[in-house]
Amino acid sequence: MTGLVALDVADAVAKVTLNRPETLNAWTGELAHELIGVLDGLDQDAEVRAIVITGAGRAFSAGADLKAGAPLTPGGKPDVVSRLRTAYNPVIVRVRTLPKPVIAAVNGPAVGIGCSLALACDLIVAAESAYFLMAFVNIGLGLDGGASATLPARVGHARAFEIAALGERISAAQALDWGLVNRVVPNDELEATVSALAQKLAAGPPGSYTSIKRTINHQLYGDFEALLEFEATLQQERAESEDFAEGVLAFIQKREARFTGR
Repeated sequence: MTGLVALDVADAVAKVTLNRPETLNAWTGELAHELIGVLDGLDQDAEVRAIVITGAGRAFSAGADLKAGAPLTPGGKPDVVSRLRTAYNPVIVRVRTLPKPVIAAVNGPAVGIGCSLALACDLIVAAESAYFLMAFVNIGLGLDGGASATLPARVGHARAFEIAALGERISAAQALDWGLVNRVVPNDELEATVSALAQKLAAGPPGSYTSIKRTINHQLYGDFEALLEFEATLQQERAESEDFAEGVLAFIQKREARFTGR
């Protein structure tokens, strides 16, 4: 491993930390592959009975690392579909299908695919200073990382469309009011609160948690992998648009994007 994901295991609880604090834990293909490897290992570790996912430093995750670029298609366009299929989506699927409860400890901004990761977890505990941002629309993209399912499952259609289409920050307090998260706590209480919750789950009946996750997945996410593929296909269409190129350039230049619909 390259240290892009840190793992600490103690008292039947695994703490998984996205570890690129200098980029606000922005995702790359390498980070995603390392994360899926860690999660696969925890799936096989019978001693681990609860999992916490968080971010190093002052962010949970700022989303995909746009400055790192992306591989190109034979036609010279950004190849986002391959990265979604081989790296990002497998992480989301693994989080949803792990037979153990997974808690997102959102210590700061959760943006784009970082927000999708939090939404895929079973419980979300956020620090007061955290916020959630479905930033895809701000760079001319659609939803991915399963957010097309996990977002409306949490907040309903009306609020899900608002969050996705307006691309505005949702404060921790607003997220709690809308049902996006389970709990909001003062910043300096996040670690202790999540630890206590994880310990409670670790002391509970593992088979019950497995059954609960399987039935919820059956009811809400029965076609989850097919949805992820549909998202990826549409995302590739958007990635080949002029609006996406303009959105990324505007992001890098820190200005408002000028979308044309092309």
